[in-house]
Amino acid sequence: MISFAAIDFETANEQPTSVCSVGIVIVRDGEIVDRYYSLIQPEPNYYHYWNIRVHGIRPEDTEDAPVFPTVWREVEERIRGLALIAHNKAFDEKCLKAVFRAYQMDYPGYPFYCTLQVARKQLKHLVNHKLPTVAAYCGYDLSNHHHALADAEACARIALELMDGEEGLFAIGD
Repeated sequence: MISFAAIDFETANEQPTSVCSVGIVIVRDGEIVDRYYSLIQPEPNYYHYWNIRVHGIRPEDTEDAPVFPTVWREVEERIRGLALIAHNKAFDEKCLKAVFRAYQMDYPGYPFYCTLQVARKQLKHLVNHKLPTVAAYCGYDLSNHHHALADAEACARIALELMDGEEGLFAIGD
């Protein structure tokens, strides 16, 4: 059986360093065993209207939120030894690397995989490969899309469903 951490970030503005929330779902031996969610004070700390419109997080929501390094200390214990998975890893991995750089933290080179890439390869018949579409196909109702924890759980469910496919989740890698 496979173990991994599904991760999703929401951002406050166009800067990849502006993560304002993170959701993580831990899968061990094919079972969801832990969920983690936190608001984060973004860097730089300003919000664009369009970002707020997408995820609903406002400046007052993160006014007293911890900064990324504080949140990541909690996260790194949970994900130690696990590969990270995101639906559209290009976005989430870019955010993670950028915020590590912004806070001058050493990036540990997490192995990072993408359920979007797997879905595009395995589920060519779908009308699109957006997270809600693929999640629904895999039997998960993503009714709270753009909430980082809900999106991370959808990603985990997709990964668990598609890993049984011929191509396998980790066959695609980078």
